[in-house]
Amino acid sequence: MSARDVVFPAGRQALYERNRYSPAIRANGFLFVSGQVGSRPDGSPEPDLEAQVRLAFENLNAVLAAAGCTFADVIDVTVLIVDPQSKFEKVWTIAADYWGEAPHPTLTGIGVTWLYGFDFELKVVAKLPDAR
Repeated sequence: MSARDVVFPAGRQALYERNRYSPAIRANGFLFVSGQVGSRPDGSPEPDLEAQVRLAFENLNAVLAAAGCTFADVIDVTVLIVDPQSKFEKVWTIAADYWGEAPHPTLTGIGVTWLYGFDFELKVVAKLPDAR
């Protein structure tokens, strides 16, 4: 197996090393980004839902930027929400600020019962700019 081409956003490498996973992997012209949550620099959850969703997108954007990408390069998104029946509308209103213009990426939304203290997580696959 070849070595993984790992992407680390600035200032977050220790957090990922402590939790033993890669924030993103470059492979075959794509960037596979681990689920991003609204975590503070120490890894703890942001308690306010709106701030947590915004921070999750900011954390995602930091990973994308570290690979030379933006959200415009994202082709597939998976969103996980704890209790989506009560939170989806608020989450989706906030997400619109980061989503960009059409054509939009594909989307899979999943309702879950637990996210390690978080209410929202998003995982993406992006096309690397030099792979166009």
